[in-house]
Amino acid sequence: MTGSTPAPFTAEDYRARMERAAREAGDAGLAGLLVAPGPDLVWLTGYAPPAVTERLTLLVLAPGREPVLVVPTLEAPDAAKAAGAPVLTLRDWTDGKDPYAVAAGLLEAGGRFGVSDNAWAMHLLGLQKAVPGSSYASLTEALPMLRAVKDAAELELMAAAGAAADRTFEEIRKVPFAGRRESEVGADLAGLLRRFGHSQVDFTIVASGPNGADPHHEVGDRVIERGDMVVLDFGGLKDGYGSDTSRTVHVGEPTDEERRVHDLVREAQEAGFRAVRPGVACQEVDRAARAVIAGAGYGEYFVHRTGHGIGVTTHEPPYMIEGEEQPLVPGMCFSVEPGVYLPGRFGVRIEDIVTVTQDGGRRLNDTTREMVIVD
Repeated sequence: MTGSTPAPFTAEDYRARMERAAREAGDAGLAGLLVAPGPDLVWLTGYAPPAVTERLTLLVLAPGREPVLVVPTLEAPDAAKAAGAPVLTLRDWTDGKDPYAVAAGLLEAGGRFGVSDNAWAMHLLGLQKAVPGSSYASLTEALPMLRAVKDAAELELMAAAGAAADRTFEEIRKVPFAGRRESEVGADLAGLLRRFGHSQVDFTIVASGPNGADPHHEVGDRVIERGDMVVLDFGGLKDGYGSDTSRTVHVGEPTDEERRVHDLVREAQEAGFRAVRPGVACQEVDRAARAVIAGAGYGEYFVHRTGHGIGVTTHEPPYMIEGEEQPLVPGMCFSVEPGVYLPGRFGVRIEDIVTVTQDGGRRLNDTTREMVIVD
């Protein structure tokens, strides 16, 4: 069951994104942007090469110039089918020719360029040799907010991905936990995410008992027992946009301490959410959540940032962490996910994806944050 199919992005949507990216590059003092295959290329053009190869594929964006996509000749027909292809120029090169010479003709000698983080080193070195005096900065460093602010259509897709993750949680809480391996419950989570429309499952964390004290424990062979706290953290991509949610359940009745720690994390998550509003620095979300946990004496057991951005990837800027002074802007989407991790005993994490509105924040996950008892 996948729900209705969203309207696809149009060539004009991609034109607007490329124009904005080029304009922001100029504002940042860059001569242009060089975008290799990966999430940035898909977001800007709708094009994902059929396979990742050593052949150079590169989108060149510069202020005041038409966008150009350099592609291998054998992949040009696929590139021409991309939704953004009508609003850019394809420049192909054949095997045996120097692709860097083709790209160099599009670049300003001595210019400084933003380059997508996942560009291959050999391509970057080839460009550096072909364009004398050129220099490069990663897009995360140069334009960290490029994809951070979502438009209305993107927010609709983000909300749909969150709703699919919520449906997954509502179903997983019905399955047996006790006596089954973490890996079995993880497989259930992956199957449910796909059932509710995800095309890609990025992670299914099932951390039971003492494994819950490891924030990045995924799934293992441990058999879940009655009396275990179990951290569930799962997500992926639905229609090209990410989901990511965490809930911590208990197998059978919890102890008073387990309830107390769970309630503490729930209060911290609520405090982080209530700190969200336009103009507030990202670090204030982290401070709000962390203050609740530290105030109860568990500060040393909250060992990670409070949140991360999400969009066409499940982790991207901005980050909710001390020192990040980037102000929140309507349309940003990120997680709010404080946790407490008691080594050798158990852990608790509660996570929602939140989007910034004109006057506050809106959760994209709506399942209960109270303690859930499972069998």
